Amino acid sequence: MLILRRTITRTSEKVLCAKNLVFSFHLRNSPCYSCTQRAGYVNVYMKWKKDRTYDSIETIFKSIELKPVIALKNCIVRSPDGCIPISEVSKRGLELDVPMKVARFIRSYPSVFEEFVGPQYNLPWFRLTPKAIEIDIEEKAVYENHKSDLRLRLKKLILMNKDKMLPVRIIKGVQWYLGLPDDFLKNPEENFDESFRFVDLEDGEQAVAVDCQETILSVLQKNAMKRGEYNGGRREPIAFPLFPSKRSKLKRKIACWLDEFQTLPYVSPYDHCTYFSTDSDLAEKRVVGVLHELLSLFVEHAAQRKTLLCLKKYLQMPQKFHKAFERHPYMFYLSMKGRMCTAILKEAYRDKNAIERHPLSTVRMKYIELLKDSDRILKERTFKNRDVVAKSLDVNPCAYISSSSDSESEYVDQDNMNL
Repeated sequence: MLILRRTITRTSEKVLCAKNLVFSFHLRNSPCYSCTQRAGYVNVYMKWKKDRTYDSIETIFKSIELKPVIALKNCIVRSPDGCIPISEVSKRGLELDVPMKVARFIRSYPSVFEEFVGPQYNLPWFRLTPKAIEIDIEEKAVYENHKSDLRLRLKKLILMNKDKMLPVRIIKGVQWYLGLPDDFLKNPEENFDESFRFVDLEDGEQAVAVDCQETILSVLQKNAMKRGEYNGGRREPIAFPLFPSKRSKLKRKIACWLDEFQTLPYVSPYDHCTYFSTDSDLAEKRVVGVLHELLSLFVEHAAQRKTLLCLKKYLQMPQKFHKAFERHPYMFYLSMKGRMCTAILKEAYRDKNAIERHPLSTVRMKYIELLKDSDRILKERTFKNRDVVAKSLDVNPCAYISSSSDSESEYVDQDNMNL
């Protein structure tokens, strides 16, 4: 018996003790309040399962392609003449997130950019097509009419930080996801209210700080209050909405852990606390709450996981917080499409009334439809070029194609004979 006891590992001891672990904590502001956690951290592993429903959401994965197109579009719009030479952006590919040579990239989207010969040195110049100009005008109207909404989303992101400030560099990294225009931080007089201010940090960086004394409620708290499940108090239990994928079933042990996890007190992302252990289920519930609120602020309610890793330090999340996506597949879906790991908030696509739709989502969808039109234009150009080549040879286009294919097959047969 002694030998068996000595061979028990520390991990096993933690799991055995976790079943009967009970501890209490007290809040500084309300010492009379206490909460009991019935279980410690349980190392749950859930196998990742592909779900084509989320892998096929066009607005999420086309958004990656759309980002450099919008950046180039803004360069043209800011020009006084409404057009630019290729030399103005050819060296800015890295800055604009263009994945290839800028000229080749622009020519890939003839439905957005129109090419013409410039007034000097016969250089290629580019301007927007009439349809792109129309959507750009609508986009500017959205920015103007929903400025307060965009400002609130930025404010909520900053208030998730314990010091209520975020470096400008970090804000720029998530600017696209928040739906902020490129010049939002450059024009604080127009876009900020009196609660925002710029702060100089010790390392020479600039940060945006927010002075806010009002209580901010998360999306989960607002929805629970509408259902009558939340009274507005601190540390009330709020269950996360769960959306299991088709043909997915949890093991009994994991299901019991999840039921108990749902009954734990909800820690708001705007409530910064350090009174509980970082390796407890209560700490994990705060991490899940932060990720849920963060994704609910974004335009597509999704983001690349590497982008979220940059926010880890500023949102007081643990080192391996990304494992929350894997441990809670009923709330989040990790897509591996396009050789990237994208975290998607399921609730935004399964319950349309749960999360308020971003005002910019309709405009981005119109841009995506415009990008798809470029494929049609390029195909038409390809067929026209075939017709021109065929006519120059004074041959029927179909005969030209079939003859070329026959010659290729004869060439292959001849090679096989030689081998």
